[in-house]
Amino acid sequence: MITVGERYNQLEAAIKEYLPIANEERIRAAFEFARIAHGDQLRKDGSEFITHPLAAAEIVAEIGMDEDSICAALLHDCIEDTDATVEEIEKLFGSDVARIVDGVTKLTRVTYTSAEDAQMENFRKMLFAMAQDIRVILIKLADRLHNTRTMEYVEPEKQREKALETMEMYAPIAHRLGMQRLKWELEDLSIQYLDPVACTEILEGLKHRHVEDEAFLESIRNRLTDRLSEFGISCQITGRIKHLYSIYRKMFSENLLLSEILDLHAFRIIVNDVADCYNVLGHIHEVFRPIPGCFNDYIGTPKPNMYQSLHTNVIGSDGIPFEVQIRTWEMHQTAEYGIAAHWKYKEGKSGKVADEEKFAWVRRLLETQQDSDAQEFIQALQVDMFADEVFVFTPRGDVVNLPMGSTPIDFAYSIHSEVGNRMTGAMVNGRMVPYTHTLGNGDVVKILTSNAAKGPSRDWLDIVKSPEARNKIRQWFKKEKRDENIIHGKLSFESAMRHASLQITDAMQDDVFSKVLTSLSFTSDEEMYAAVGYGGITATKVVSKIREELRKIAKSKKTEEEKIEEKINKVVTKKRDPQGITVDGLDNCLIKFARCCSPIPGDPIIGFITRGFGVSVHRQDCHNYLRSQNEPESEKGRWVRVFWEQEEDSLYSTIIDVQVHDRVGIVVDVASVLNALNVKITSFNARVIQGEGTQITIVVDIHNRDELVSAMAKIMSVSGVTDVRRADG
Repeated sequence: MITVGERYNQLEAAIKEYLPIANEERIRAAFEFARIAHGDQLRKDGSEFITHPLAAAEIVAEIGMDEDSICAALLHDCIEDTDATVEEIEKLFGSDVARIVDGVTKLTRVTYTSAEDAQMENFRKMLFAMAQDIRVILIKLADRLHNTRTMEYVEPEKQREKALETMEMYAPIAHRLGMQRLKWELEDLSIQYLDPVACTEILEGLKHRHVEDEAFLESIRNRLTDRLSEFGISCQITGRIKHLYSIYRKMFSENLLLSEILDLHAFRIIVNDVADCYNVLGHIHEVFRPIPGCFNDYIGTPKPNMYQSLHTNVIGSDGIPFEVQIRTWEMHQTAEYGIAAHWKYKEGKSGKVADEEKFAWVRRLLETQQDSDAQEFIQALQVDMFADEVFVFTPRGDVVNLPMGSTPIDFAYSIHSEVGNRMTGAMVNGRMVPYTHTLGNGDVVKILTSNAAKGPSRDWLDIVKSPEARNKIRQWFKKEKRDENIIHGKLSFESAMRHASLQITDAMQDDVFSKVLTSLSFTSDEEMYAAVGYGGITATKVVSKIREELRKIAKSKKTEEEKIEEKINKVVTKKRDPQGITVDGLDNCLIKFARCCSPIPGDPIIGFITRGFGVSVHRQDCHNYLRSQNEPESEKGRWVRVFWEQEEDSLYSTIIDVQVHDRVGIVVDVASVLNALNVKITSFNARVIQGEGTQITIVVDIHNRDELVSAMAKIMSVSGVTDVRRADG
């Protein structure tokens, strides 16, 4: 087994090869500082903790980063996990290294009210640091990649949590920065923890057809090589099977078996100049039949993450379709390493990329989401970075990229706030279209404006796709329509209260309302109503805070008489069981929860005296209990009254069945909702039901019925979910 010292020597050799001007003594000092600071700390696999920052530094070196980045990667966990300080690191290694390490460090010393809030603030801080110095996120990606590679040693619950976070945040950030190699590895590793059954099936299937696939790749590679060599075109040709997550998405989005996926194979041709890219494209279309509508020119119109290539899908002589990507060597470096491939420094010292506009989107995101709450910030982050894009044109021919599904309203606000605010109509490709029209690639969009326009409509908030447009509309309402916002917000609040079966008088008792206003940073009820009116906060969130406060008061107001009465009842009529269930008239009997209906606190329950296995607890709406009412009286007599006596922190297992339409990423979206609510998932399985879409069966550990109902409501709000119900026996 390789020692830590030997591994460092390998890192040093790699740095010398691509960065001969690096200060070896400074890098060695950073390594020794981190090694001493982490001391006897061990990783989950039993290895010295220093192996993790060392591995992160190796990844940073692999993508060709500078000396400060190597030092920061070696030191990136020191502030968080040791007694080292930012000031100490700055004194020894300079302000740039200290700033990067501080940017990578999580906000572990701050307490938040929810996991979502903590996640939001971590990403806010990271993106802010990233806007100042892009190296922060590159080192954070290296850190996450190594942690994901070694996640087999982490407990299952943590595996799912980290894998989901990686899929939701880090892989898309890598994509937004153009770092495709890193993105693919993060996705392929993470999906194996989120859906291990499906991934095992895919990997086993690929293993069985390996010989056949390799033969096909070799035959196409030979035909391409012979053709291009014949015309004197110098190039490198590689063929591969699509990545695991790419196959996984294809299977679930199109409801296919592995054997039914035809375009599993992809080829990459790397040439010396742009002219050869188009030349090679012509030869490919002569040798193989192109598939109509499956050609993309990302050289003429690069993606926002700097990616450039020609993409075409063709059909081979065996009738098997495959994809071909054609690019230059410079484009290939950008595709593999993204923004890191364009790293340039002034005299080797500055941490600024030559073209800062490449990541100006980070600053725009932070500016437009300053006042958003945790859930909204995460959603905006997902749309800005994760959604597929559509490329449209202004009448002058300028390219504007928007999230897939965007409308003319999104386009107008992407040009300027005033264009959107004064919008009166839109023309796409020369004809008038409604505001709800979905823009497609290549559309030419013209926005009609008028100084007499009344401004945006509230309905636009439900139409627009981009967070930028939504926030600009809200800002207009916030500034221009305060009185209207107060009225609209008050109506929304009262409606949400009624929906939650609460009275306004409930909120006014014991200063509940004032406490809620303070917790949400409002100074008056009008300010809160105005915020609800323009969309700064949802009425549902305010009501949720009120309900939470009422529960605290109800709990604290429990009278001594009630407590005494409870004690009397327990002694006289109920015998408490350590499992949280009291059986009427029985003491010290074995309790088990029926798997057919998985009852949880809050469910009306009934007990069944089994033969030799104690009392089995069922829900009163369980099919087994309902059917028993038609049985002989002798059997009916075995049903007994039972009562909940659960502890506050007790967890109970139950099953949720979710019916969904097939679409890309819906499994991850459903899991994401439960993760955001801190619901513990113990089993997660998805299966396709012919003609009925996909059924996801989830086993969760939950505290009570209210928590379950809330979780099911959240799942129901996910796009593509058609039904959510509990297993009912």
